[in-house]
Amino acid sequence: MGWKNDIEAASERINGHIQITPTLQVQGFGLNAPIELKLEHMQHTGSFKARGAFNTLLNQDVPGAGLVAASGGNHGAAVGYAAHKLGHRARIYVPEMAGPAKIALIKSSGADLQVVPGAYSNALELAQQYETETGAMQVHAYDAPATVAGQGTCFSEWQSQGMQADTLLIAVGGGGLIAGAMAWFSGSKKIIAVEPETSCALHAALQNQQPVDVEVSGVAANALGAKRIGNICYDLASSQNITSVTVSDRAITTAQKALWMQHRILVEPAGATALAALMSGAYRPELDERVAVLICGGNIAPDPLG
Repeated sequence: MGWKNDIEAASERINGHIQITPTLQVQGFGLNAPIELKLEHMQHTGSFKARGAFNTLLNQDVPGAGLVAASGGNHGAAVGYAAHKLGHRARIYVPEMAGPAKIALIKSSGADLQVVPGAYSNALELAQQYETETGAMQVHAYDAPATVAGQGTCFSEWQSQGMQADTLLIAVGGGGLIAGAMAWFSGSKKIIAVEPETSCALHAALQNQQPVDVEVSGVAANALGAKRIGNICYDLASSQNITSVTVSDRAITTAQKALWMQHRILVEPAGATALAALMSGAYRPELDERVAVLICGGNIAPDPLG
């Protein structure tokens, strides 16, 4: 009951600060049955990350040194946005691989942006150094209770909107979003973790029965490129025995194109990764299985109108 209470409290806390994102039932994608979509790419700053950011900032006192966060891009934009709205200063570390669209989005929030060589893990190391040196409050992208509870509000909201699905497919990077789903549903829904073949920290952890470091690359690496899965996510996933599948970059870009061509939904590769598992056959539902897909991010690069 602890997680459920935390998510309910987070929902009340962030009410008015985040968007209630729409849901949609669609046919197509070469599938025989309709699927439910939750359009979380329509959230503030283009991803679900605003939920965890606002919950974290509203749940504790921010020190005079302000905030610090490491991000592949979407988390940094969300923290910068939430910090600006709540009147805090923030320093955001992102790797060069975040790409110009996400870097520009973070800059537009007014945050102190530091672009560093390497991957997310390199940005996290520098953010942790800054936290130690200055006393700034670290806003972790995925492995913190307040972050997970904030992301869990996506699923409490979806349930209140009338979700009918038996099974949810969710893309995984560091694991904050899927941890929120597991925390909210507590086994009452079948949850499928979907990761790129070349950035699959949760899949590797489940195979090795503990979190391990993985190599990170591919089209979705700037959003799903965590070197190691978060402990909260791993503990929930292993205790709930969830299903984990991986998909190729080609499957991801095929799903990304299908979302646009069939429904005019424009998303980044991470936002199409969960759907890619259905379209490619990496996950095959039973004939009567009702399926839902979380569309997690829309910060496509390059920005089509930028």
